[in-house]
Amino acid sequence: MKSDTLKHPIVMKDGWIETIRQIASPNHDVRPEGAVVTLIVIHSISLPPGQFESGMVENFFTNKLPSGAHPYIDELLEVKVSAHFFVGRSGEITQFVSINDRAWHAGLSTWKEQDNCNDFSVGIEIEGSDSVNFTEEQYSSLNELLKLLFNALPSCGPHGVVGHSDIAPDRKTDPGPLFDWAKIGVER
Repeated sequence: MKSDTLKHPIVMKDGWIETIRQIASPNHDVRPEGAVVTLIVIHSISLPPGQFESGMVENFFTNKLPSGAHPYIDELLEVKVSAHFFVGRSGEITQFVSINDRAWHAGLSTWKEQDNCNDFSVGIEIEGSDSVNFTEEQYSSLNELLKLLFNALPSCGPHGVVGHSDIAPDRKTDPGPLFDWAKIGVER
């Protein structure tokens, strides 16, 4: 659902936002004991690269990619990843993992000398690429989602919102040079 569904009274149960679309991903596990979420990582994704609204991101996060659909997709058939949230081009948000659990979104990563960012972060994938502007609907939905997360996770705030490229600079570029951090109130 789009960001306007986040403006209604929000019910969060077991780390799931009940007013948005939910599709449980098997690609998660428990956070380490004592882990406190202090980081929100913004990613971008399109599957196949540069193609939007294909449904392949949902398939990717639920281990249901179809073999033979595209050469790039075939390379991902055995890869197990997820994110807590996905924001489509229309602004629709889908939740794949409870914020109480550890989604597999960051990979090999470090933030402020702390490794394994999956342990202490929430991952948000935005449908996009390094070469295409994000939509106003995506920024609007992302802003509403961030406000909700800041309320639900007291250790998080705008100071803890980073890009995948910030925590894995040697291997990632997302959310990319066209992502407008100012539109979500994050100074860079």
